[in-house]
Amino acid sequence: MTATASIVAPNRRRSADHGPVRKERNLGTYFIALVFIAVCIAPVAYIILGGFRTNSQITASPAGLPSPWQIGNYVSVLTSGVFWQQLGNSVIAGVTTTVGVVVLGLMVSFVLARYRFRGRGALYSLFAAGLMFPITVAITPLYLLVKDLGLTNNLAGVILPQIAFALPTTVIILVPFLRAIPDELEEAASIDGASRLGFFFRMVVPLSLPGVVTVGILAFIGSWNSYILPLFILNDASAYTLPLGVQAFSSQYSVDTARVLAFTSLSMIPALVFFAIFQRRIVGGLTGAVKG
Repeated sequence: MTATASIVAPNRRRSADHGPVRKERNLGTYFIALVFIAVCIAPVAYIILGGFRTNSQITASPAGLPSPWQIGNYVSVLTSGVFWQQLGNSVIAGVTTTVGVVVLGLMVSFVLARYRFRGRGALYSLFAAGLMFPITVAITPLYLLVKDLGLTNNLAGVILPQIAFALPTTVIILVPFLRAIPDELEEAASIDGASRLGFFFRMVVPLSLPGVVTVGILAFIGSWNSYILPLFILNDASAYTLPLGVQAFSSQYSVDTARVLAFTSLSMIPALVFFAIFQRRIVGGLTGAVKG
C-alpha cells in the first residue's frame, strides 16, 4: 500500500503541476489566433461598414461606425448596369475556367495515376514544376501569344490561360486521390463488363469527388480574384471583370470614398460567401490528397 501510494502521489502532483501550465499555453494559443483573425477580418469589416457611411463621416472619423447608417451607396451601385455587367463577366470567366480545369485536370490525373507508360514520371514532374511559375512571370509572352491568337478584349483570352495555370495544382491534388483507388476495384469492374471509360465515369469520378470539389473551388476563387491577366488582356470596359471594375470605379469616383467602398465590398462578398460555404470541402480535399 505504501509503495502504491508513493507512486500515485507523484503522478497526481505532476498532473497538478502541468494543469495550470497547459491552460496558460492554451490561452496563449487562443489569444494569438484571435489576433490573427482580427488582423484578417478588420480590413474587410472596415470596407463593408465604410459603404454604409458618408464621405463626411469618413473624413471626420475614419475608424468610426456609421452614424447614421446610409444605404444609398449600396443602392447606387446595385442599380447601376456597370456592376451587373462586370459581375456577369466574372461569373462567366469563373464558371468556364472551373469546368475546364476540372474536366482536363481529372482526365490528365487519371492517366498519370492509373496508366504506366514511359515518361510518366517526367510528365508528372513537368506539372509539378508548373507550380513554380506564377502567371506574373509569364505575363509578357502570354500577352503576345493571346494577341497573335486575336483573343484580346475577349473573355476567352483570360479563360484559356487561367485553365492552363490552374492545371498544375489540380493535377498535384487529384493524382493521389486516383492512385488510392484499389486496382482490385478496376479488375472487378472489368470482369463485370465495364470499359475503361465506364470505370472512369462510374467509379473514378464519384470516388474522387472530394478532390474534384476542392480543385473546382480553388479554380473558381482564383479566377474570380484574378487581376493581372485581365488587366493585360481586357482593354474594353464592357469586358471588364469585377477586379478590373473595382480599379476603374476607384479611379472614376476617387473623391467619393464611401461609394468606392460600397462597390469594393459588393465585389468581394460573393467570393467570401462562396469560400465560407465550401471551406470544409477544401480542407477535406487537401487532407485526402496528403493522405493519398
